[in-house]
Amino acid sequence: MSRWLKCLAVVLTLSLALGACSRVGLAYRNLDVIIPWTLSDYLDMNGEQKGWFNERLKEHLSWHCTTQLPGYLDWLDRLQAMVETNQVTDAALQTRTREAKQAIAQTAREITPSAIELLQGLNDKQVAEMNDAFAKDQRKRQHDYLKPSLDQQIKERGERMEKRLNDWLGPLSPTQQQRVVAWSNALGDQNTQWIANRAHWQKQFSAAVAQRQSPEFPQRIETLLVNRESLWTADYRKAYANTEAQARSLFVDLMAESTPTQRERLLKKIEGVRKDFNDLKCLKAAQQS
Repeated sequence: MSRWLKCLAVVLTLSLALGACSRVGLAYRNLDVIIPWTLSDYLDMNGEQKGWFNERLKEHLSWHCTTQLPGYLDWLDRLQAMVETNQVTDAALQTRTREAKQAIAQTAREITPSAIELLQGLNDKQVAEMNDAFAKDQRKRQHDYLKPSLDQQIKERGERMEKRLNDWLGPLSPTQQQRVVAWSNALGDQNTQWIANRAHWQKQFSAAVAQRQSPEFPQRIETLLVNRESLWTADYRKAYANTEAQARSLFVDLMAESTPTQRERLLKKIEGVRKDFNDLKCLKAAQQS
């Protein structure tokens, strides 16, 4: 999933890594963020591939900025209105989440042909390096998120969430802090399903790339990039549904307990995201045309 687009869902649920997208404009200008996964983390591209890749990304970036960003501004308007009118409900959050997912899928569909073309041009050495990078990624995540005891996983997850919330809402009250602890407990061993599903996806991706010259390859990659949910494990499907429900419940409860100062801070943060969008030259050009 695109890192900066994920930022939109993050603003909504406050359940993902906000630190990586505190400045949307800065992230948006990093060209490799509009693809469903960060290729630079897994591929060592040669000069010709990098040149082609960057030119194609510029085209996608222009398309995205001129055709998609105006809709995100409207989305932020709806999010802001929810906070201003104190209408942060589970139903409203489900709607905002559905809209964000649709936006992510639309971008994934747009860039998939370029991803297919690039992957088809990889040599065997690059594919082997990609697979090694996947294995390294799995080992690191297992070490960081599964090696600690379950109690420690729950504790660290709560601490990460409180840190993100402090950025968006300011210091939490004792009641809000306890709600975050309850949220983290409710997710239980979610890390296990998350990492297992990630490895499952990477394994399927590697298998597809191994057959990158086959007639079925484009369709397989489109499924892997655009319809990822269809390939989830049964355990992760359940865990993800619970994760989304728990995130919405947490946000609803935190906003119900929020102070005027916290809501004002949140609105300013949303306004900051809007300003980052509006400051993009490509969006200004689209609005003037």
